[in-house]
Amino acid sequence: MTKNHKYFTAKLLAWHKLINNRTMPWKGEKGPYKIWLSEIILQQTRVEQGLEYYNKFVKTHPTINSLAAANEKTVFKLWEGLGYYSRCRNLIATAKIISTDYNGKFPDKYEDILKLKGVGPYTAAAIAAFAYNLPHAVVDGNVMRVLARFFEIETPIDSAGGKKILTSLAYELLSKKNAAIYNQAIMDFGATVCKPQLPLCASCPLQKKCGAFLNNKVSILPIKEKAIKKTQRWFYYIVAQYKNEVYIQERLQKDIWQNLHQFVLIEMPEKSSVQSVINSNAFKTVFGSIKYDVAENSKEYTQILSHQTIRGNFLNITLPKKIKITGFNVIEKKHLKKLSFPKFINTYLQDKKYL
Repeated sequence: MTKNHKYFTAKLLAWHKLINNRTMPWKGEKGPYKIWLSEIILQQTRVEQGLEYYNKFVKTHPTINSLAAANEKTVFKLWEGLGYYSRCRNLIATAKIISTDYNGKFPDKYEDILKLKGVGPYTAAAIAAFAYNLPHAVVDGNVMRVLARFFEIETPIDSAGGKKILTSLAYELLSKKNAAIYNQAIMDFGATVCKPQLPLCASCPLQKKCGAFLNNKVSILPIKEKAIKKTQRWFYYIVAQYKNEVYIQERLQKDIWQNLHQFVLIEMPEKSSVQSVINSNAFKTVFGSIKYDVAENSKEYTQILSHQTIRGNFLNITLPKKIKITGFNVIEKKHLKKLSFPKFINTYLQDKKYL
C-alpha cells in the first residue's frame, strides 16, 4: 500500500469517526435479512424514497420467513411505486430459497450469498461486510466517484476496464479488520461530501492529496462512456366498465411492469387521437362489434423510466352487457385499491379518486 493509499484510508476512517453523522435505519445493522432488504430496495432508488419502503417491509415482514410465506400479490402491493419490479420478484424468490433451503438462515459466505437471485457482487459484498465483517469491498456509484476523483482515474467507470481498476483499488484500500466500518465510511463520504454535483471540496479532509481537486478535474470526474438511449412509447388504456365493474389483467409478459395490473392496453406507434385508437385492429380484436359509449377521454399522462418514457391517455367506455375478454377479470371498482399498479395508472386512479 502506497503512502497515498494509507493517507486515504486513515483520513476516511477519521472523518467517519469524528464527523460523519449520516443516519439511516439500517446503518450499523448486523442482521443479514435487513441488510439484504435495504440493499435490494436501494438498487436504482434514492435513499429518501427507499426509506419509506424499507420501513414498511420491516414492519410487515420482520423476518425472512414471514416474507417467504406472504402472498405474492401483497408483496407487490408493498413494492408498488418503487419501480424496477424484477427486484421484487427476486426478493420473493430469494426469501423462499432461504426459508426452505437454508432453514431461514442467511448464508454467511460471500460465494453463497452471491448465488442468491438478484444478488450481484456489490450486494453480496455489502451483506458479507456489514453482517459478518468479512473483508469484501462494497463498490457502488458513490465509491467509484470518490476513488476516480481522489486517484484521478480517467478510465470510464462504466467500462469493463474502469470497473476492474476501481474494484481492485477498493480492495487495496479496504481496512480488512474493519470492513463494515470502512465500507460505511466511504459510501457515506460519497453521498455527503464527494457528491456528484456541488461536492464539498472546501471542507474535504482528502483535499490535500485529491488528484481531481489539485488538477481542477472535479467537474469532469468520474468519466462515463455510455449515454442512456431512451425510447418513447404511447400507451392508451381502455377503462372498460359494466355497471360498477371494470376489466383488469395482470401483466405477465417480460416487459416493464411485469406482475402489475392494468386495464385494456392499446399500444400505438405514435401519439394518436381517440378515433385512431378505436379504429385500430388491436381495439377491434378486443371489443369486436359490441356497442359502447365513450364516457371520457382523460388528459395525457407521462411516466419517465430509466430507458423509456411512457405517455398516453385513459379512455373510459361503458358496455351494455358483460362480455368475456381473454386474460381479463372483472372486478368492482372499489377493489382496485387492493391491486398493484404502475405509477402511470395509479396517478390516473388517484385523480379519479378510485384509490
